Amino acid sequence: MKFGNYMILEFPSKSCNESFARSAVACFAAQMDPTLEELGDIRTAVSEAVTNCIVHAYPNKLGTIILRCRILKDNVLDIVIKDKGVGIPDVEKARRPSFTTGGTDRSGMGFTIMESFMTTLEVTSIDGKGTAVHMRRKLQRRT
Repeated sequence: MKFGNYMILEFPSKSCNESFARSAVACFAAQMDPTLEELGDIRTAVSEAVTNCIVHAYPNKLGTIILRCRILKDNVLDIVIKDKGVGIPDVEKARRPSFTTGGTDRSGMGFTIMESFMTTLEVTSIDGKGTAVHMRRKLQRRT
């Protein structure tokens, strides 16, 4: 698949990097001239995916998060967020609203939020090896 521009970031799974990732993706997406609503949706979805890595993939240690963004044809923003953490034993179950492994202080709505704000969401995971969240958002063409 051809793409117009891309970026790849790698950073540690520290909570301070959630806002960094959200801002970096927003800055990258700005070249596509998104609406403020689209930009807000993208920022929220990225926040949820990165927070999942920080909280669930590496629960008791620091790990690495890899974020890739590409601009695809037809004004589509393609985002992949990967970790090499504990993985998700049952992705279908984890995608259900209110399911969480993060204790009572977590809502379990991360995947639901990502799915509602993006055009597509795919989650692949290997137990003990890591997870990849692949999101796409088709942006409106502004005239």
